Amino acid sequence: MKFDIKSVHGQGLPIFINGEWLDAGSGAQLPSLEPATGREWYRITDCTPAEVDQAVAAAQAALKAPEWCDITQTQRAGMIFDLAALIKEHASELALLETRDNGKILRETTAQISYLHDYYRYFAGMADKIEGSTIPVNKPQVLNFTRHEPLGVVAIITPFNSPLNILSVSLAPCLAVGNTIVAKPSEHTSASTIAFAELIKAAGFPDGVFNVVTGAGAGAGQSLISHSGVSKVAFTGGSDTGRRIAASVGDCLTQANLELGGKSPHIIFADADLDRAVNGAVAGVFASGGQTCVAGSRIFVEESIYEKTLEQLKTSALEVVVGHPEEPATQMGPLATRDQLGKVEEFVRSAKEEGARLICGGNRLEGSPYGDGFYFAPTLFANARNDMRFCQEEIFGPVAGVIPFSSEAEVIAQANDTRFGLSAGLWTRDLDRAMRCVDSIDSGTVWVNTFRSAAMMSPMGGFKDSGYGKHNGFASIRDFSRLKNVVVDYSGQKQDAFVVKLK
Repeated sequence: MKFDIKSVHGQGLPIFINGEWLDAGSGAQLPSLEPATGREWYRITDCTPAEVDQAVAAAQAALKAPEWCDITQTQRAGMIFDLAALIKEHASELALLETRDNGKILRETTAQISYLHDYYRYFAGMADKIEGSTIPVNKPQVLNFTRHEPLGVVAIITPFNSPLNILSVSLAPCLAVGNTIVAKPSEHTSASTIAFAELIKAAGFPDGVFNVVTGAGAGAGQSLISHSGVSKVAFTGGSDTGRRIAASVGDCLTQANLELGGKSPHIIFADADLDRAVNGAVAGVFASGGQTCVAGSRIFVEESIYEKTLEQLKTSALEVVVGHPEEPATQMGPLATRDQLGKVEEFVRSAKEEGARLICGGNRLEGSPYGDGFYFAPTLFANARNDMRFCQEEIFGPVAGVIPFSSEAEVIAQANDTRFGLSAGLWTRDLDRAMRCVDSIDSGTVWVNTFRSAAMMSPMGGFKDSGYGKHNGFASIRDFSRLKNVVVDYSGQKQDAFVVKLK
């Protein structure tokens, strides 16, 4: 790969437009810090509107180019299969880039990127199986059918926590359908997306099908989402930013898929397998340092087992190994940015002020072996209330409140008492209760006796302030295509030009 881990250090990364790596026309760059050390690692191009225009124009041209629009779906699938093979070949390099970029432990980035091989293979297999419908109508000798067509240019804007994974949940179906793409990664984690562009080129995709611009959200990001040449924006990030994007694309009548914040309830009933539930709850909030939109940061525990569960949660939290993300024994690395570290510290202060009782963590980790990295201890608060600020707002850090409840009706009401509706988890041996909870919890995904379990075939997306649109499975094919209705009258009869029959 062009951007191996050694050559990236200390360099300004280019952007990728129309199959070429380009330096910034303006010369402006932004620093990217390595979370494990707090030191600058590389710089990115801070793209101007002119460079965004160039990328969108390249994507528009590629959309109409014969080498993309006139090939068969099976030929398109072949390119995606080749891309999957290249991802598998270079998974360790891409994983190391992401670990250095966002601080997520190497074992997790390796697992995530290795999974992408199967993810792209899944959508490659779907590319020539995207079928429309033949719909009977109440007119003789009329053929009425539908077909899925490419939307056009799709802008994919990704956050810092899982750059390639989140890029791929939109990119893979986009390629399968035949769209073209302009991607903008987070300004904090651009290296793996730039490196990924080389794999796209090596897989044989025509120039302009995939383009990467970099820079701040207020600059390059805003230019991209408001661009008249973009047909759809796929954004993953915070709800406040999502609202601004929704307003902006609304003015342009551009479509959007928005996967936004979450405040997932994690419910433990008294009859649950407690060891499994505690393990799931700890992993659900401390994996990835809590920097995941589905983090189970509201842990509801039935009163009769509250103290016992609290003690087990505390013991497990204290056993979490926090350290350098490249070390095999590490279970939780640093937070991704210095700003995120400050936000987590502020939420901890807020929880204390509102009366929650700190039972472990609550502090930045400094000194050997943490140095100037952005490390924060796994943090639990007891006697939390659902109306406390840290139980209502997304923290995006390793902090959870443990909230007691007395009845199924009470916990369902509290679980739903949030502006978010992305995911939820519950633990019980009672199947009837589990299904009642599934019926009543207002979330796009509900996990029973598991947590953070996802599959390429299963649609993922939120309700309420968690956004709209779906990833994974055929649901994403529908979201990244447009449905055309075709009506063919082969009766040979003359139509009354002044009468339209709607029956």
